[in-house]
Amino acid sequence: MRAVTLESVPSAPAVAEVDTPRPEAGELLVKVAAASLNGIDIATAAGYTQAFMEHRFPLVLGQDFAGTVEALGEGVEGFAVGDAVFGVVLKPYLGAGSLAQYVTVAAGHGVARIPAGVTAGDAGALGVAGATALVSLDAVALAEGETLLISGASGGVGSLAVQLAAARGVKVIATARPGTQTDFVSGLTGAEVHVVDFTGDLEGQVGAIAPDGVDAVLHLAGDGAQLAALLRPGGQIASATGLTQDDVKGQEATVHTIMANPDARILTSLAERVASGALRVPVTATYPLEQASEAFAAFGAGTPGKIAVSCS
Repeated sequence: MRAVTLESVPSAPAVAEVDTPRPEAGELLVKVAAASLNGIDIATAAGYTQAFMEHRFPLVLGQDFAGTVEALGEGVEGFAVGDAVFGVVLKPYLGAGSLAQYVTVAAGHGVARIPAGVTAGDAGALGVAGATALVSLDAVALAEGETLLISGASGGVGSLAVQLAAARGVKVIATARPGTQTDFVSGLTGAEVHVVDFTGDLEGQVGAIAPDGVDAVLHLAGDGAQLAALLRPGGQIASATGLTQDDVKGQEATVHTIMANPDARILTSLAERVASGALRVPVTATYPLEQASEAFAAFGAGTPGKIAVSCS
């Protein structure tokens, strides 16, 4: 099969021919229709993940996937060949990812059915970013009318978090670059979003909107300690980039270090929101598998939203 691979790290991803995987006991073999890029794919290619995760070469990149069940491993129940499914590859090593024509995934975790009304392209860009956004918002658990600063709002996680937070009645302040990114974030939802320029005087801009400090921060980009300083006393920060309580010593802030758990319940909840029109998957560019290098370049250039890859 064709797949986006690394022969070593750090190196540039390239499309190559690799063996088609076979489902082991408890696994599904999925024929991949669509996948998407996430930060871990960029970090892996750059060599940043090798210190804490096993790498198996040739390493097939990718976590998000959507497609149809092609075969069942021994003992699988609840799925049938031909089912439309999506989710996240959750193997304990890197190397058997979803940027490929086929992927194997555990049937019991990280996979759910695609509901009617949701395209494979949207489902294939939803898992990692959607689960991270939802878990982050649940961690800070803001009430209607409270104020949330989303740092990195133009990215995949941030653009979904903006929509989910606004739907909860939260007052959203979002960071973005002026121009294309700001226009993108402003158009994510019909609710008011206060977009601030993260390259400018962030303290002054946020202070003008929330003079007493924000109630919570979603730390998806930027300096976590600097962002924590924008909280009101006793505020919360949910970090998807590894910030810990020790990083904000001396500040009256609670840090939630986020590790998203894209189980079937979370995946189904997100997909149902998309099916109902309550949530839009912000896919802004789609590349065929053979043009994966262009997709990675677009991600690195800061293209807002999600970058999808068509694998069929």
